[in-house]
Amino acid sequence: MKVMALKAWGGPLVAVERPMPEPGPGQILVRVKACGVCRTDLHVVDGELPHVPLPIVPGHEVVGMVERLGADVSGFTPGERVGIPWLGHTCGECWYCRHELENLCDAPGFTGYTIDGGYAEYAVADARYCFPMPKGYSDAEAAPLLCAGLIGHRSLKAAGAPEHLGIYGFGAAAHIVAQVARSEHRKVYAFTRPGDEAAQDFALRMGAGWAGGSDAAPPHLLDAAIIFAPVGALVPAALKVTRKGGTVVCGGIHMSDIPSFPYEILWGERVVRSIANLTREDAREFLEIAPGIPVKTEIEQFPLDQANEALERLRTGRLTGAAVLVP
Repeated sequence: MKVMALKAWGGPLVAVERPMPEPGPGQILVRVKACGVCRTDLHVVDGELPHVPLPIVPGHEVVGMVERLGADVSGFTPGERVGIPWLGHTCGECWYCRHELENLCDAPGFTGYTIDGGYAEYAVADARYCFPMPKGYSDAEAAPLLCAGLIGHRSLKAAGAPEHLGIYGFGAAAHIVAQVARSEHRKVYAFTRPGDEAAQDFALRMGAGWAGGSDAAPPHLLDAAIIFAPVGALVPAALKVTRKGGTVVCGGIHMSDIPSFPYEILWGERVVRSIANLTREDAREFLEIAPGIPVKTEIEQFPLDQANEALERLRTGRLTGAAVLVP
């Protein structure tokens, strides 16, 4: 099979021929039909996440068909469409796993980071962390639901019940969570790179009631803000336009350093919190919610061998919605 593998930090990914993997006990072999390109993939490729085992195959928004079952697998059948998300394994024994916080597991495995992922023609995954995919989506349309959708869902829950919700960085995750927020009758304010009119137009089309640069003040104080852009300077920017008692949620796995800021913009019982990974319950919840809204994903498809182009487009902000690789 063909894979796009990272052999050295900073890339580029290299097309490699590998033997077909065999599913071990508890695993399934999946023929990859589509794999979303996520900002976390950039953090893996660029060496911004620690302890990446090289070579590694990135990709954790994997949609495909079950090809073969390993021993002791139940709940899936060959030919069934499944999704493989970011959370690929947990120990089940640490304090976090025992207290329904498996996203904080002390010994986790992550698809496309510590476990080979979906920038490939086939992938092997632990069946316990895979999910049937909802109908009504093509394979490519469904792929962004598996991380952009799940992280957006977890971030929105962490934001509480905001009537006025700000979203910083309007890409794959933001365009999904904005649709969910609007379905819940929340007012959405989109913050993009200053002067990025294309992103602002996209945000308005996705349901935002206002869109402007990250240096702008919205027409109403925010009850909560979600930051998807990996820019630490956005934390104090968001605090300045969030009401007392409001929450600023950092939704990414990596962010540049947060600069110092005056205590007065945090005071008033404002809260800054992060989102770390996801749980299987997040996946079950969101994959049931999405088709009922219905969430529509805006995608741009790339052949598997153009993975480097898709990553570069994401890195430079030249994507609207989500990039998806199609083997």
